[in-house]
Order: sequence, then structure tokens, then C-alpha cells
Amino acid sequence: MSDIPDLTAHTGYLLRMVSNAVSQKFARDVEGEGVTVAEWAMLRSLYGSDATTPSDLVRKMGMTKGAISKLADRLLDKGLIARTGSNRGQSLSLSPAGAQRVPILAALADQNDAAFFTVLSGEEHKQLRDLLHGLIKTHGLTTMPVD
Repeated sequence: MSDIPDLTAHTGYLLRMVSNAVSQKFARDVEGEGVTVAEWAMLRSLYGSDATTPSDLVRKMGMTKGAISKLADRLLDKGLIARTGSNRGQSLSLSPAGAQRVPILAALADQNDAAFFTVLSGEEHKQLRDLLHGLIKTHGLTTMPVD
């Protein structure tokens, strides 16, 4: 039995430990603003762009059509996005309230990063981000982490 390494010997376990802490804190923060992390991701995906089709969001966010539809319905109910067109050719865009909310939520994301990663030097933080971007590219990861 001694030949089995401790959990902390696994990089994936360490990544998950950090990711959970970072994600859970951010989820609580955005919940205070009345949205979920997944809703924030959709709002951010729509920010600064023209009206977008749900199919484009499926590709951009790496989520299923059903998941995008549910998110859109929730954000429509909250008045944070607008839907134009017919069922056959719908487009989604930020409402004025949604456009105002995105910078607030982005600031929360920045604060969350600062709370966890300021223990790293600027160069260490850059190296970590570069390594993570390299892993994402190498493994073709495209799905947004929203849960």
C-alpha cells in the first residue's frame, strides 16, 4: 500500500483544490449580484458584440443548445439580455441593464483573482497563466468552466 502516492502528489488534485476555492468564492460573489457563474459567462460572451445567435453561443461557450437556452431564459427573466427575431432566427444581446452589470461582475472576477494569486510574483502569475494556456491549447479545451 505504501507505493500509492498521497493525493497531493497528483497535479490534477492540486489544480482541483485551487480551482474549487477560486470558483466557490467567485460563485458566492456573483450570487450577491443576482447571477450565477454560468450567467456571468454568457453575459461576458455577449459583452461588446452585436446580437448573437444561440448557435454562435453554443460554439463560443462550448455548451449544449439546451444549456444555452436555459441560461438565456433565466437572463431574459432577469432583464439582463434581450431576444430579437423569431423562433427560427433568434438573436441574443445584452440589455442596457446587462451591459451595466458586466463591468461590475468583471471587477469581482479581478478581485477574486487578486485575492488568490497576489501571493505569486508578477512573473510567477504570468508563467502560471502561460502554462495553463498551453495545456488548454494542447488538449483542445474549448468548454467554458461554468459549474
